Amino acid sequence: MQFRITRLPIALVLASCAAMAQSATDNSFELTVQNHKFTPAPLTVPADTKIKITLHNQDQTTAEFTSDDIKGGKLVAGGKTASFFIGPLKAGTYEFYDEYHEDASKTQLIAK
Repeated sequence: MQFRITRLPIALVLASCAAMAQSATDNSFELTVQNHKFTPAPLTVPADTKIKITLHNQDQTTAEFTSDDIKGGKLVAGGKTASFFIGPLKAGTYEFYDEYHEDASKTQLIAK
């Protein structure tokens, strides 16, 4: 018995993989903490979508992305980068801050 691979199934698989990669890219956001402040501030993200946030901590001390509204957080050691997922979030404004420097770092995440 011989098996033949046609070009159509291969093309469909490749197109599907490309679409998934593009989808993941569209829902990824970069966030930096430096001098105990987050940028961009505010961070605007799509509503009703699970998103990936990559947090770059450019300070020498540990930072923690914390949100009482979102009920979550992520610790990132000084000089390190970490990624985490949140959502999907309903449209609205959510406060977040660095747990260790709350007064200096308070800002918002806006889901539209």
